[in-house]
Amino acid sequence: MIEKLLQPMDKHKIEEGILKQVFEDMDSKKANSKGKKKEVKKETGLGLTYKKDENFGEWYSEVVVSGEMIEYYDISGCYILRPWTMAIWEALQVFFDAEIKKMNIKNCYFPLFVTENVLQKEKDHIEGFAPEVAWVTKSGQSELEVPIAIRPTSETVMYPYYSKWIRGHRDLPLKLNQWCNVVRWEFSNPTPFIRSREFLWQEGHTAFATKQEADEEVLEILELYRRIYEEYLAIPVVKGKKSELEKFAGGLYTTSVEAFVPNTGRGVQGATSHCLGQNFAKMFQINFENEKGEKAMAWQNSWAYSTRTIGVMVMVHGDDKGLVLPPKVASVQVIVIPVPYKDADTKAIFDACLETVNSLNQAGFRAEADLRDNYSPGWKYSHWEMKGVPLRIEIGPKDLANKQVRVVRRDNGAKVDIPVASLVEQVKDILSSIQESLFNAAKEKRDACIKVVTTWDEFVKALNDKKLILAAWCDEEEVEKDVKSKTKGELGAAKTLCTPFDQPELPEGTLCFASGKPAKKWTYWGRSY
Repeated sequence: MIEKLLQPMDKHKIEEGILKQVFEDMDSKKANSKGKKKEVKKETGLGLTYKKDENFGEWYSEVVVSGEMIEYYDISGCYILRPWTMAIWEALQVFFDAEIKKMNIKNCYFPLFVTENVLQKEKDHIEGFAPEVAWVTKSGQSELEVPIAIRPTSETVMYPYYSKWIRGHRDLPLKLNQWCNVVRWEFSNPTPFIRSREFLWQEGHTAFATKQEADEEVLEILELYRRIYEEYLAIPVVKGKKSELEKFAGGLYTTSVEAFVPNTGRGVQGATSHCLGQNFAKMFQINFENEKGEKAMAWQNSWAYSTRTIGVMVMVHGDDKGLVLPPKVASVQVIVIPVPYKDADTKAIFDACLETVNSLNQAGFRAEADLRDNYSPGWKYSHWEMKGVPLRIEIGPKDLANKQVRVVRRDNGAKVDIPVASLVEQVKDILSSIQESLFNAAKEKRDACIKVVTTWDEFVKALNDKKLILAAWCDEEEVEKDVKSKTKGELGAAKTLCTPFDQPELPEGTLCFASGKPAKKWTYWGRSY
């Protein structure tokens, strides 16, 4: 399939009546830019069939494949993560792993499998995950005497051994993290990165002597998750606390960073940091002797972010040309493309491209040259735009003569000619500008979708208008359940996303939008992935 898509186009066989030269160089006066784009897409198969604003679901499914992020697998809900994706995951991993090591958190690895009796020790916890647990029931042709579960998360896998390793206060804190995969089987509407049967994540599991230590770490980790989204993926998020109904099953409380996709009007739980309290310590007997010689129970946290982060990035930044990657996580930050005219000194142009790549790589950028001679420059432009490379550099005979290069931004299409002598400094500034512009544009779109409501009618209208709803709420679980019940439909029910830590002023006498009772807080509501 990919080979078919990448076959070069024979310019002399374009159907009569269509522009004769699709891939004229950018400086050519003959090119009709609108016609050219259309024909490039038609003839190469590189363009997207669906538009983001018209059919978001199909657009997303198409862009993650055409942008070479994933390939569909023959088991529903499972996807092949291609190198373009793994480079982004590794960039996030390098940042996060270094930060948690500063916190003296150690990496480890626990087995993928867990026995049924251990999995079911914490009743609330397993009830929350039961429908999603996949079971191994056979070995070859033989039935296993006892089915073995594949981890949906690792609390019950790890904590029997925390009980073994923690004996006295000197064994605390115990702070471990693992980079692994997990499997969650039963669900409908699989979506690459956002909702899949197997996904990659990190999961941290820590134990402390005091609640204060646990509380402090919850927020410290949550701040790292905010930085992943805002500083690396250029996506604005809200830090807040989950409701009792939406918190982690078996935990004391859950905090999260919440993103929002304006095109669908849906929130996305970006990452979570949970305080588990002493519930799991009680179930798994994670006890220790404190400094006074008394028996005490440990306080525990767990926290995780997954490859879902990458899906949110595609949804927020992608456009009708394909992916748009923030420079901080892009596998290739700069692509250099030769643009030889007829009778041009092709070798000199190619040498200039390689020199440009070399100088950029030596300066710490991730740059590559596309020197394939069986594809035209126009084809290459479309190809690397589809893959979302932040910056394109074009070098033709005129650029060579003037000792300059042409630079084209992926985010806004802006073009500028830059002297070779100042290339490194200017590329650094432009990439920094792209990173900042992507975040600012995403924040502006997100903020335009926020709707403050105080009545039920306002809530329903905002929900139907695909808004991120900030509502005054009485903080009662039955009221939350009632809102879910009343808003059920084809698009899914509304629910609380989080109560933001940054609370707007709540005027005295403000009533809950759903119950009419006195409101206690402002909470974000909406449909979600």
